[in-house]
Amino acid sequence: MWQILEKKGLRKTLVKLPLEVKKRYEKWKDIVHLSGPGGLRLIKGFHDEALGGKWKGHRSSRLGDRYRVIYLKEDDHLIVKVIDVTAHDYRRK
Repeated sequence: MWQILEKKGLRKTLVKLPLEVKKRYEKWKDIVHLSGPGGLRLIKGFHDEALGGKWKGHRSSRLGDRYRVIYLKEDDHLIVKVIDVTAHDYRRK
C-alpha cells in the first residue's frame, strides 16, 4: 500500500473545486493508495504523464478536461506527495 501525503494548504484548494473534480480526486487517491502510480497508467482517462521543464521529476494526472493533480513519487519509499490540484496551470508557486 502507498502512502499519500498532501501539501499543506491543499485542503483549502480542494474546497473551491467543482464536486465532480473532488470525486475524481478521491478516486485517484484510492487507486494510488492500492496500486501506486503504476495503477494510474493502466487507466487511460487519467492520462498520467511525466512533466518537464521546471516540473521535471513530477507527474501529472487528469481529473477532468481542465483540472490536473501534480504529484511527486519517492522511489525509496512507498510515498506519493501531492503538490497541487490545479486548473491546468503549471506555474510554480
